[in-house]
Amino acid sequence: MCHGWRVATDEREADRRGRFEELARELIDPLRRFLARRTDPATADDVLSDTLLVCWRRLDDVPDEALPWAYGVARNCLANAQRAERRRERLAARISIVAPPDQTTPAPSEQDDELLEAMAALRPEDAELLRLWAWEQLAPAQIATVLQVSPNAASIRLHRAREKLREELRKVRQVSGHEQSREGRGS
Repeated sequence: MCHGWRVATDEREADRRGRFEELARELIDPLRRFLARRTDPATADDVLSDTLLVCWRRLDDVPDEALPWAYGVARNCLANAQRAERRRERLAARISIVAPPDQTTPAPSEQDDELLEAMAALRPEDAELLRLWAWEQLAPAQIATVLQVSPNAASIRLHRAREKLREELRKVRQVSGHEQSREGRGS
C-alpha cells in the first residue's frame, strides 16, 4: 500500500514538473522581452527568475491563458525589485552621510598609530567593547544588549577596558619616547 502511494506521488510530481516545463517554454521569451523593455538586463534576469518561481509555486492557479497572468506576476516582481533597489540606494545615501567614503586615504597620524597599537595589545573582547563605546557611540546599556550581558556588567567591563587602554597607551608612548609629563596638572 505504501508503495502505491509513493508511485502516485511520483507521478503527480512528474506531471507537475512536465506542466511547468511546458509553461516555462511558453512564457520565457515573452517575459524576457517584457522585462527587457522595462529595466536593465541584470534586473530583468533576476525578475524573470522570480516570476518563474512564482509560476512554479502557484502552478495550480495559472489560468489557461497564462501569458497575461504571468505579465501581472512579472510586473509585481519588478515592482518589488525596484522597491528593494530604492531601499538599498537610500541606505547607501544614509551611510555616506554618516560616514562618507574617503576620497583619498589620509596617512595615519602618530597618535592614530599609538591608539591602534594600544588597541591591538588589548584582549579582543576589550577592544570590541571600546569600539562599541567610542566608535559606535553606544551607551553601556546598549553595549549590554549587543554583548548579551547585564547593563551593570557592561559598565564594569567598559570601565576596566578603558583603564587597560590607558595603560597600554602609556606603554606605547614610553616605548616611542612620547610620554607626557603630568607635573603641574591637577590629575
